[in-house]
This record gives sequence, C-alpha cells and structure tokens, in this order.
Amino acid sequence: MTVSPDCCHVLGHLPLSHFVSPVFTSAQQSATVANPVPGANPDLLPHFLVEPEDVYIVKNKPVLLVCKALPATQIFFKCNGEWVRQVDHVIERSTDGSSGLPAMEVRINVSRQQVEKVFGLEEYWCQCVAWSSSGTTKSQKAYIRIAYLRKNFEQEPLAKEVSLEQGIVLPCRPPEGIPPAEVEWLRNEDLVDPSLDPNVYITREHSLVVRQARLADTANYTCVAKNIVARRRSASAAVIVYVNGGWSTWTEWSVCSASCGRGWQKRSRSCTNPAPLNGGAFCEGQNVQKTACATLCPVDGSWSPWSKWSACGLDCTHWRSRECSDPAPRNGGEECRGTDLDTRNCTSDLCVHTASGPEDVALYVGLIAVAVCLLLLLLVLILVYCRKKEGLDSDVADSSILTSGFQPVSIKPSKADNPHLLTIQPDLSTTTTSYQGSLCPRQDGPSPKFQLTNGHLLSPLGGGRHTLHHSSPTSEAEDFVSRLSTQNFFRSLPRGTSNMAYGTFNFLGGRLMIPNTGISLLIPPDAIPRGKIYEVYLTLHKPEDVRLPLAGCQTLLSPIVSCGPPGVLLTRPVILTMDHCGEPSPESWSLRLKKQSCEGSWEDVLHLGEEAPSHLYYCQLEASACYIFTEQLGRFALVGEALSVAASKRLKLLLFAPVACTSLEYNIRVYCLHDTHDALKEVVQLEKQLGGQLIQEPRILHFKDSYHNLRLSVHDVPSSLWKSKLLVSYQEIPFYHIWNGTQQYLHCTFTLERVSPSTSDLACKVWVWQVEGDGQSFNINFNITKDTRFGELLALESEGGVPALVGPSAFKIPFLIRQKIITSLDPPCSRGADWRTLAQKLHLDSHLSFFASKPSPTAMILNLWEARHFPNGNLSQLAAAVAGLGQPDAGLFTVSEAEC
Repeated sequence: MTVSPDCCHVLGHLPLSHFVSPVFTSAQQSATVANPVPGANPDLLPHFLVEPEDVYIVKNKPVLLVCKALPATQIFFKCNGEWVRQVDHVIERSTDGSSGLPAMEVRINVSRQQVEKVFGLEEYWCQCVAWSSSGTTKSQKAYIRIAYLRKNFEQEPLAKEVSLEQGIVLPCRPPEGIPPAEVEWLRNEDLVDPSLDPNVYITREHSLVVRQARLADTANYTCVAKNIVARRRSASAAVIVYVNGGWSTWTEWSVCSASCGRGWQKRSRSCTNPAPLNGGAFCEGQNVQKTACATLCPVDGSWSPWSKWSACGLDCTHWRSRECSDPAPRNGGEECRGTDLDTRNCTSDLCVHTASGPEDVALYVGLIAVAVCLLLLLLVLILVYCRKKEGLDSDVADSSILTSGFQPVSIKPSKADNPHLLTIQPDLSTTTTSYQGSLCPRQDGPSPKFQLTNGHLLSPLGGGRHTLHHSSPTSEAEDFVSRLSTQNFFRSLPRGTSNMAYGTFNFLGGRLMIPNTGISLLIPPDAIPRGKIYEVYLTLHKPEDVRLPLAGCQTLLSPIVSCGPPGVLLTRPVILTMDHCGEPSPESWSLRLKKQSCEGSWEDVLHLGEEAPSHLYYCQLEASACYIFTEQLGRFALVGEALSVAASKRLKLLLFAPVACTSLEYNIRVYCLHDTHDALKEVVQLEKQLGGQLIQEPRILHFKDSYHNLRLSVHDVPSSLWKSKLLVSYQEIPFYHIWNGTQQYLHCTFTLERVSPSTSDLACKVWVWQVEGDGQSFNINFNITKDTRFGELLALESEGGVPALVGPSAFKIPFLIRQKIITSLDPPCSRGADWRTLAQKLHLDSHLSFFASKPSPTAMILNLWEARHFPNGNLSQLAAAVAGLGQPDAGLFTVSEAEC
C-alpha cells in the first residue's frame, strides 16, 4: 500500500522517524505514541477521541475501524506496517466547539481477503496516525482476527451409572475456535446454573461435577459450546443414579412352633432400606432366618412313699412324713395335693412302755454336755493352727526379703577369635554385664541427687541410685512407668511392661528393643552429650488407645511408637526402627511421617520422597520396615495416602482353632492383620489365652484401596461328618474397618458341628478375597485331636536377648574399628575410596545428600547398617565392602590387644 500524492506536501515537512512504526508481536497491543516537533507546543499534539479496537471477522462480512483525533490536520490508517490507500479512507473534518481546534475522523473497511493474505505469518493489525503542526501521534494497534468454531468436540461427555451419593464428573472439551468458545451445560434441555444448585459446579476445564449424586440427577446431559460464530452441541450423555438395596432390621423372633419340646422359630427382613432403584443391586443374603428352639414341658409333682412311723411320744402320738419329690414339680407343673405329715394316737400299752423316767433325762443331759466340750476343744485347735501358719508365712516372706538383694551376675561372653577384618578381642574391662540392681551400694543415709538437666519432663532420680537396666523386671518397670505417668505428656503410655523397654544411657550409646515386635531404638555413640546420662524409654501403643486423626484416603501403615523423654538434647540422630504394611510405590502412595506434639496434636514432620538434606527427620524405607533418623524424641506413626486404586496394604491371614475340642462344635477363627510383627505378637498372645493353635501356614493378601469389602467363606465341608452352622454363603469385613488400620484383632469365626463325637478328621477349604481384588485359599486337612505341625511356625523368638543393651555390646562393629573407619572414610578422596563409595556398595547411594549434611557421613552409614542388621548382621560382608575401597594403609582396620 502507498500514500496518496495529495498528502505528500504535509508528510514532506515531517522527519522520517514519524513514519517508522515499532514492531509488535501478535500478543502485544501498542499504546498511543506521540512524536512532537522540536520547539512546538506539546499541548497542540493530536490526541485521540476514538481509537481503533480489536474486532473479529464473522464469515465474509468486512469489519469497520474508526479513529478520531483532535487537533488534527491529517489522519490515516497504517495496516501491518503499510499505509492504507487514500481512496480506502472515509474522512470527516469538523471543528471542536469548545476549543475551536480542527478535528478529523477516519473510517476504513477490512475484508476477510486482506486478513487471509498474511495468515500464518503474523496477526493482522491496523493503527491510526494523526498529524498537527506540533507533531504526530499514533493510536493503539487494533488486531483483526477471523472468527470460527470447529464442529467436533475434542472430548464429549460419556454415559454413566453411579450409586446414590457418589460423585459424578462429566468431562467436556469444546471445539477449537476464535474467540474461545464459552461452555454451558443442559440437563434434559434445561440450563444447569451452579449459582442455583450448590451441589453442582463447572471446572475451569469445563467439566460438570456433581458432588453427591441424587435421584433427581438422573437425566440426559449435553455440553454446549458457543462463540460469536456458531453454537455446537455435544452428544447427550445419559446419567443414571441407582440405589442398591439395603436390608431392613430383623423382626423379633417368632414364638416357638412347639408349645412343649423341640420346635422352630424364625425372623425375617425385607430389602426396603432402601429398596433397589434404577437397576441397583438387590440385597445379598437371606431374608428369613430359622433356628431351633426347645420349650420345656411342665412336670406335675408327685409324693414320695411315706416314711416309717416315729416312736410314740410323751403325748401318746407318733407321726410319719413324705416329700413332693417323686418327681418334684418343675417348668410350671402342679404341686402335690394333700399333706406331707400324718399324726396318730399311740395305743395305751405302747404309751406306758415308752414313757421316759428321770434316769433317761439325766442320760440325755450328759451326752449333750460331752458334745459341747468336744466342739469347744475343736475350735481351740483350729485357732492355734491358723496362728502358727501365719507366723510361718511371715518367716518365709522375711527370708525372701533377706535374699532379694543378691542377684546372679552373668558376664556376656567375649567374642571368639576371628580372622575377619572387623573383629577384635573385646576388652573385658568394658564388657557390659547383664544384671538387675544398683550401680552404687544402697545407702540409708542421705546422698547427693543426680539431675537430668535436659530431660525436663522427667523427675530427678533420687537417692543417688543410678540404675542401669538391661532387662525389664516387673517391680522396677512399674516404678519407672509410675514416675512417667505423673507427667501430662505420658499419661497415655501403656501401664503394662510387655510393650515397653527402657534403660539408662550415656555417650557410649546403646539399643532398646521391644521383643517380637520389630521395634527398636538405636542410640549411636556420641548421640548423648558427654557428661549426660538419660533414662530413655521405648513404647508400643495400641491404636485404639491413641487418637490418630486420619483424613481422606489416609491409612495407618505402621505401629504407633513413642520414644523419650521428649525435649532432651541429642547431638546425633538416633534411629527408630519399625515395621510397615504398605507396598511402597511412588505412583500409588504418598507417605508421611506423623509426630505428636506435647499438646497432643499430630503434625506431618516428613513427606517421604521430598526430604530436605538439613531436615531434622529422615527415613530409609524398605519393603517391610522403615528406619527413621530423628534428633527429637517423641511419638511417631507412618501414614499413607492412596494416590490410586493400585495402592495396597499387606494383610497377614492366620487360621486358628482350639487345641482341644470337648464338644460337637468346632470354631475356625480367620484373622486379617497388618503384616507387621507387633500385630502378629498380639494375636499369638490372645490365642494362647483362648487355647488356640495355628492350623495352616499364614498367607499374605494385598488389600487395595478400591472401597470393596473383604469376604470370607468355607467350602467343601464333608456333609457326612460335618455341617456348617453359617446361615449365609459368606461373611464380610467392611472396607473401612481394614483400611483405617486402627482396629485390632479383625477376624471372622466359622462354626462347624461334628455329626459324631468320634469324628476327628477335618477337610475343607477357606476362601478369603477382596471383591474385584486379590484372594487366598486355604486347604485344611488335619486331625483336630493330635495334629500340631503348624504350631512351631509362630514360636516367638527373642530379638537380641534383653530389651536394653548399653555400651559396646549393643553394636556389631567394635568401637575402635568403627572410629578408624570413620576417620579414614570421612575425608573426600580423589580416587573414590571414601564414604560415598561405601554407601554405593551398601546400596545406600540414594541418601548421599542426607549423609553429606551431617558432620560424619560415615558414622551415619554405619549407624544405619547397625539398625538394619542387628542382631544377625554379617560382619564379613561389611568387612569386604570396606576392604574393597582400596585404602593405602593395609592395617587400617585391625587393632592390637593393647589398643583394646
């Protein structure tokens, strides 16, 4: 496009800079730009009363651009950097009534063909330029776009069937268009307005979301996209909200069918709570239950035979008696009719012969006196015997008190000589002894008290008795727990000692373990400051005793464990070890470590996979256990939040039955536990109290977050020998009872009845499965009276001996060798023979950033090795890993006897 010659005389007086337009991208819009003439009055520069605006070309209709400036002597349009021909302008001149300055208004039409010429290169734009004697002014750019809306939706809603109160999401991605299409939804051709229905909203991606499905939401839904060009409709999606049937409550049992003897009674329920609607499932199970009943028949009483006549009395009468006991009346039967005593006069001769004289009366009085004396003598003998027995008991108690202070001391045997690199002959002077008692002699007089300066939640240990506990004697454990219970934070600690361990530790460190639970606390050397002594405890809590709030899809994956006292100063992280039952997968789980504050609230202290190297907490997660590095003691739990239905927990399935069966009924109990040692320990202890035995090898079931329940059933019971008393085809454990992880001893009981007391062989199948998920089948075939082959599978083993180990005996690696390894591997080495290579050899290279953040990375690696491999760690493998680092000093990892 070129400028008309008619305006050349005006343009020729202006500098070239007035005709050079700056370059703008398609996403930019130029503001008004003024170019004054030097020395001219800036107030007389043109300013725009009307500027061109962005427009869309609909179909083939041209668009009109308007521009008006004041004061102005010339005004023209420039499009995409080229001047529009003068003949294409429509210019109107006028004079402003208030200022008397000249004003000009210009219009041009832009056609679809003009825009399509530059299509694909850049966006089409036009700009207005106005002149006055003081200079030029350029307007903002107006972009001209061709409007369109394609026919096909990128994504259309699909038909769905959902249950009542379930969420509904109908996706919709409108067709491509300029300007972008607006989306609205129709329900049965009526507009859906979220402002009128809070149960419905439309997302930024144009999806329609129904928070909780109602019966009224059953309809045909259509997604509508529209802009200035056209209006498009998607295919309709039929949404059906169905209602699964639910059983009403059982009616009362009917009256027994037999008024006397054995009969039947029944009760019923109906599938009306709610009734199934819109294709919902009918209720599963029976609507009628029958049970046997027995009504006792009434028995009328009957008299026993009369007794013999008594001797004739002084009043010349004698009597006889009988009882209403042949049979006695019962179950509402009638009492005997008649009298139970019959009295008659004696004959005159008999009365004379049986009359008693004075000598008979004296005889009777003498016999009574002798009987009273014998009775008094017997009472005196009994009192004397009781007095002597009490004295004997007190003597025995006193003797036990005298001997209670003398407890055997057993020295832990020293390790045998071993040619491996990491073994030395331990120093007997530092060998830890396993004993019960005080480190200092017991004194009756006053002694200085020992203060725990950093344990602000514990009372000072009084009397100068600094007790080092290597086991948990009942009396001392109860004393320790009673002292802890006086503090507010510890009032929820278990009052028993079977799930608790404690000990007194110094800078040498040690280890606490709760046997048979997989729970331990490793206190590395120098974790406790030198000069400090802490009394540390480790406690396992029952989930029902601790209120752990779980939100959304969260579930408890580990036991809830406390270690303390909280608030003590630690200079190195301790390592808390506990089992978990999750199947770790970053795509399926979001795992978090929760810690309870002193105020009782729970907070997330660690998000696994997003740990910061300088964080106070760190976690090494393995297939069935987690190792938590922490510099703050407290109460911890591992919680998982499912990210998809593929997230699963490991359940351990256990089958128990009575050791001895004394009746016709035989119960099989199927337990569904978290696959952790602590859960197994609780059930084994419970079954020991119930007299149960394991009858099959335990199995593992992967329970998914699919909201489906767990079902259990028994099959193939030989009807000639046994019959099942289960009235339904299967039993069911609700999904949430298992998934929240806070309920213990979840189990179902199957009751079988023997046809004959001589039946002892049992063969059947027990199925356990999750609906639309994993399942396990148990084939039972054993003799219920003598088969105990599975009992040894659950024999509880001791873990490393006593619950508390203090000093060097708590560690597999000798102390001096540990120090030499740390000194050698901590400094960086250019040849790679440092702690980084050791971590790689031990498959811990994913934690290098955490190790590097600590003063001694090698110490962290060795501490984790100790936590993972106690008490059965293979020192030879660790020795090979250390020896393979290629350290130049061949004698680095050996120590002499003098050094020990």
